[in-house]
Amino acid sequence: MTTNLAVLGSPIAHSKSPLLHRAAYAVLGLDWEYEAIEVTGETLADFVSSRSADWLGLSLTMPLKRDVLRLLTDWDDTVGLTGSANTVLLADRRGFNTDVYGITEAFRAAGVSSLDRVQILGGGATAASALAAVAALGATQVQFALRDPSKSGSLEALGAKLGVGVVARPFGVQDRSMIVPDAVISTLPGHSEHSLVFAEPIRQGAVLFDVAYDPWPSALASTWLGTVISGLEMLTLQALAQVRVFVNGSPDAVLDDEAAVLTAMRAAVAV
Repeated sequence: MTTNLAVLGSPIAHSKSPLLHRAAYAVLGLDWEYEAIEVTGETLADFVSSRSADWLGLSLTMPLKRDVLRLLTDWDDTVGLTGSANTVLLADRRGFNTDVYGITEAFRAAGVSSLDRVQILGGGATAASALAAVAALGATQVQFALRDPSKSGSLEALGAKLGVGVVARPFGVQDRSMIVPDAVISTLPGHSEHSLVFAEPIRQGAVLFDVAYDPWPSALASTWLGTVISGLEMLTLQALAQVRVFVNGSPDAVLDDEAAVLTAMRAAVAV
């Protein structure tokens, strides 16, 4: 019986997750199928409930990371903390969040092992994971740039749990106490338009981590003067943790010959 997996989202045609997962399973000698399927929040429940026994799990991207929670029977601590899941084992409807791992490890791969002051653009599910990730790297202050700062309550509550001071500002309004943050993290889609303009000292001194990867470089990344971390780095590393879930049942359970698996995944998307 064929083992099936898929990444779900809308839009999803641009997704590189199939390339990453197929490369990993080839190295591991697993004849598993992994595809990208267009699914919206409205159709997610029907899709999940209609899966047959040959379906092992799902990866989830926009806009499903929060919508899926109502369909789960259990989840890991990171899902409970961030309120979002990007990975599901279908047999027991257990959810996982590997985005936090993907962000922290992408920073470390770029030589950034600690942070203090950070600015995050956007306030969705990935932004919550970014907040948890930078807290793990030692951040004490995070400024969010939001289209509607009045909707920052859940991020402020998460910051309080993590011991991180959270401030929300409208796009285009800078916090004078954070003139040059250690890092700027954009969780905005690559094609999105915004009114943010960063002064040269920020573009030179702060690390830019742009989770977008299509198109690449993003409009923001193309203006940056200092270190830039591509969303492909996060995508690859969070996918590695997803493969751990699908193969070993836990994002913390290291794969056999994991170095070779990661090398193949990186080659598949030219990271």
